[in-house]
Amino acid sequence: MTAPLFSGRARRSVAALGAVSAGLLLLSACDKPTPLATVTVGTSSVSAESACHDGTELSTDKVQECLSGLKNAKTIDYARGDTLRLGVEPEVVEDGKKWQAVLDGQPITEPSSNTYRSFPGADVFATGGQGEAPSSKKLAIVQVAEDGKPLSVWSFNLKLK
Repeated sequence: MTAPLFSGRARRSVAALGAVSAGLLLLSACDKPTPLATVTVGTSSVSAESACHDGTELSTDKVQECLSGLKNAKTIDYARGDTLRLGVEPEVVEDGKKWQAVLDGQPITEPSSNTYRSFPGADVFATGGQGEAPSSKKLAIVQVAEDGKPLSVWSFNLKLK
């Protein structure tokens, strides 16, 4: 007859330690979610994580791809004259970083270190007399480093109602 090498209590302790270790290993493999950006029109808001972010400076080609090719961007209705509000989490502007709004690939604001901007009565669908307004526009929030190089892009669709 042989004696067990470990008592029942010791086996449970080893099993618990193994489960905790496995859990920590799984958590370390998870990517930390990117900070959120939020677009608000009237009482409606949509928030999204960065669609383009790899932890380093984005190339010009990657930024162009992010600004034009995203199909899963969140959509919010916008009526002419509505107040457009844009916000980012404080992490976006830490360490000298800034952000700016880009509408259909063209910057509409200067880089800002504030976490919130409001545009009362903005008509983002104005055409300047150049034909009929489109039914939607792509709005992006671009995080830039101190030197102005793009780091992340959040994308949204504004839908004219």
